[in-house]
Formats: sequence, C-alpha cells, structure tokens
Amino acid sequence: MTHRRIVIGDVHGHYDTLMTLLDAIAPTRDDMVYFLGDLIDRGPRSAQVVEFVKQSSYPCLLGNHEQMVLEILGNGDIHAPALQAWLYSGGHSTINSYGEQGVLQEHMDWMRTLPLYLDLGDIWLVHAGVHPRLPIEKQTSEQFCWIREEFHGIQQPYFPDKLIITGHTITFTLPGVMPGKIALGRGWLGIDTGAYHPKSGWLTGLDLTNSMVYQVHTSERQIRKIPLEKAITRVEPSQIFPRRSAFR
Repeated sequence: MTHRRIVIGDVHGHYDTLMTLLDAIAPTRDDMVYFLGDLIDRGPRSAQVVEFVKQSSYPCLLGNHEQMVLEILGNGDIHAPALQAWLYSGGHSTINSYGEQGVLQEHMDWMRTLPLYLDLGDIWLVHAGVHPRLPIEKQTSEQFCWIREEFHGIQQPYFPDKLIITGHTITFTLPGVMPGKIALGRGWLGIDTGAYHPKSGWLTGLDLTNSMVYQVHTSERQIRKIPLEKAITRVEPSQIFPRRSAFR
C-alpha cells in the first residue's frame, strides 16, 4: 500500500469543516498530512484548530496570520495600529475562541517553532510563495508568508525540479479562477480556496499521491472529491498585475 502525502489549505478557524475534511480523506497513521499555515483567525474555533494540529504532530508551516499573532501578542509590547490591523483581519474571533490565556501562550510557543517552508523533494511547501528574483537563503518571512503578485506572475518555474504548493491567496482572486477551483501557475499550485469567504466557503485538501482533491463547504457541509486535473484552472503570468489585496 502506498502511503499518501496530503496537503491542507488555510483552515482559518473552521474546526468542524476541518474534521469533516479529514473524515473524507481518512488519512492512516502512515500517511503524511501537511498544513500550509493560517490555522487561525476569521473562523469561530481557532484555538481548537491549533490544539488539534499541535497534538496530532502534523507538520505545519507558519502563515501570515500566525506571524501577526506572534508579532502583536508575543513580545509583551502591543503596538495599537498593528493590533487593530490584526483584529480587522479576523483576530476578534481568535481571541474569543481562547478561554484561558495560558492556552494561548502555549499555542504561541508552538507557533514559534513552525518552519517557513518544507522541502519534500519534488514538492516544496510554503504559505505564500517566494520572491522570483531572490535565492532562498536571502528570503525571509516577509516573502514566504506575505508575497502575492510577484510570485504568481513568475514567468518561469522557480525550481526546475519542484512544484511549489501554497495557500495564502484565495484562488478566486486570481484572474479567471472560479470559487473552489485550484490555481496552477508556472511551477506553482495554489490551494487556498477561501474556507471563510462567503463567495467560496471551500476548504481544500490535496492528496498528492493519488492526484485527488477533497473539499468541504464550510456552511453547507457539502463534500466533494475531484480528480486534480478537473479541479485546476491555469493562470497565465501576463494576467497578473499589482493590486491592493483586501485579504491579509
């Protein structure tokens, strides 16, 4: 039996949706499950999502929302504008999901251990992407957790022998991509299908081994299983242009 490699997109606090998705995927103890970050914010049960992933020992990347929490609450010196920006980006729901400050501190300690990327050989996992004109060793969390247009508009694959898989940018915000579809660019695949967003509502899990996409709708609880080639929309670099994103 072939052990599967499974990648989960941005959960954003939707614990019940995540549980339904994992029930549909049904990973065994030998399967590898990877999370692309942004476990928290916007959805109602961020604390439960973090606790589950932490206790499961599934590898998870640092997302920009985890980074915001660490920068705002993790050093004891709260900067009011940054706090307001985080609260506007879904932080209120995260605060409400934590009943005890001690649990939040424990989770932040865990978040500090999260890697910025994972190299699986033929697959390279990162939350947001990479800067196309910088070597990996010159890049920081600013690129790995936050980049958008410069990465999606890349003309040639960054790696000649690796596919980059990302979350961060909801796929329907890319040109020509319908809600729920996965976006394929030059050497990258975006699987954040906007679990929290009313225009989409899909949480995506990708079974790399079997080229199969699993999705659960956050509000409707609809479950679907789609061959990867039928779930993809190709994005041409010429269609990408700088824009101010409303999705942090």
